[in-house]
Amino acid sequence: MTYGVPVTRLLDVATSYDAVLLDAYGVLVDTSGAIAGAPEAVRALEAAGVPFLVVSNDGSRLPETVSARLASFGFRVPPERIITSGSLLDGWFADHRLAGARCFVLGPDDSRRYVERAGGRVVPVAADAEVDVVVAGDEDGFDFLPVLDATLSALIRAVDTGCPPALVQPNPDLIYPAAPGRFGFTIGVATLALEAALERRYPGRGLRFERLGKPNPPLFAEAVRRIGSRRLLMVGDQLETDIAGARRFGLDAALVVTGITRAEDAMRDHSIAPTWILDRL
Repeated sequence: MTYGVPVTRLLDVATSYDAVLLDAYGVLVDTSGAIAGAPEAVRALEAAGVPFLVVSNDGSRLPETVSARLASFGFRVPPERIITSGSLLDGWFADHRLAGARCFVLGPDDSRRYVERAGGRVVPVAADAEVDVVVAGDEDGFDFLPVLDATLSALIRAVDTGCPPALVQPNPDLIYPAAPGRFGFTIGVATLALEAALERRYPGRGLRFERLGKPNPPLFAEAVRRIGSRRLLMVGDQLETDIAGARRFGLDAALVVTGITRAEDAMRDHSIAPTWILDRL
């Protein structure tokens, strides 16, 4: 027991569920490769006949790109078993009737492909460009400060002319585990900066990015739709996203302490306590 939460191994509890949802960064991989024991744990799930999906707050890689990257680290996960926050843009664009909208995309090529697949029209980021949607996909793939400056300038001009663009951020994360003992910032720091600047110029207007990934419901709802059951176990490394999102959606959750959240932090907020703690997969 750790702070009243049972410490266990994944396979010891996974067979009690209809499927397991696995976060990617901090659970399966970090930037240096596979986390120790993770490929073996996934193969053990398969051998035990436990279905699983990889559910990731990734807005920078298409499912087929994620699948190929995981394969290079020893995982066998076909694209149809991968749900990314970027893939949620299809439904978001449809719900907001944004087919053909002019889109700034902050992120690499796959972030732009997500937007194009959703029906958006990607336009170059420029201070004097007309823009209908800003999609904050990833912190990589662009010249950070100049692009952020140009985005802010275009946003302010659009708001001043009475046409505020729609703002969407597939990945709500702020930091990610780069390697043991090393961490990095995500695109979340850029959207926080843009929101703060917009609030400074337009107090009380509430010009904010809509966040699609965990802890928000859409990723979990898509997993439930694909599996056809709500009896799922979410396995993640971040208390505020993976665990909080799953628990609020009504799912059990296992915190694996190979990423962001430490075991001793797991019970600081009893409203989002995990069901289980895993010292590793």
